[in-house]
Amino acid sequence: MASSSDLSSADNTPEPPDSGSGTTDATGRRGRIRMRRAAVLAVPAAAVTAGLAILTAQGALGVQFAISGMPFVVTADQLNGTGFEQYGALDNMIENSPNAGDTGGQELVVTSVVKNGTITNMCQSVDLGGIQLVLTAGTGSTPVSVSNLAIDSDDIKGDASFNNIEIGRDASTFDKAGVQGPEGVYGQQADGVVINHLYQHNYAATAAVFKLPGLHMKFDSDGCSQ
Repeated sequence: MASSSDLSSADNTPEPPDSGSGTTDATGRRGRIRMRRAAVLAVPAAAVTAGLAILTAQGALGVQFAISGMPFVVTADQLNGTGFEQYGALDNMIENSPNAGDTGGQELVVTSVVKNGTITNMCQSVDLGGIQLVLTAGTGSTPVSVSNLAIDSDDIKGDASFNNIEIGRDASTFDKAGVQGPEGVYGQQADGVVINHLYQHNYAATAAVFKLPGLHMKFDSDGCSQ
């Protein structure tokens, strides 16, 4: 990602893979399969924050796991961070993942790293196949707080401003957020970043600290809106 003006990309957000069985009979078998899958995925979702914190505390900042291939959306009124880095990366699914489609099980992403930051009025949603799992936090007077946050996205939108930005720097030489990217990879870093009206289409995230005041998780017919 070259600069703040590049944060706006195509208006069409990629559609997540169909998680249904591919067939529907008179008894509504497809609908039941979707609901069963949603129920199974909902249980581990509540433990995601703790699991990612453990990975990052052990030095595994950034995505070090096979992604599911099911994208999730994050929106927020504002992201305010210090120690900011961005560089290109490639995420991988498990072998023969049902969500691979025609990607070969790989997703080209931009990794955004924030050393410390706050997120105001955060919403996160994932399409489980006809039903959305929606998480909200930081909607009151206390925002979400993060440290060593790394998010892999293929679409980012918002109104951004940077403090002391360096554009086109080799990602392996970064020193603003304590993370180095691959050698020879184009990237940018800054002392600070503020993004208003944030929208992200993501495949993975990790964080050392992820505090969610006013956490609310539910199933809904609608996901997070831009």
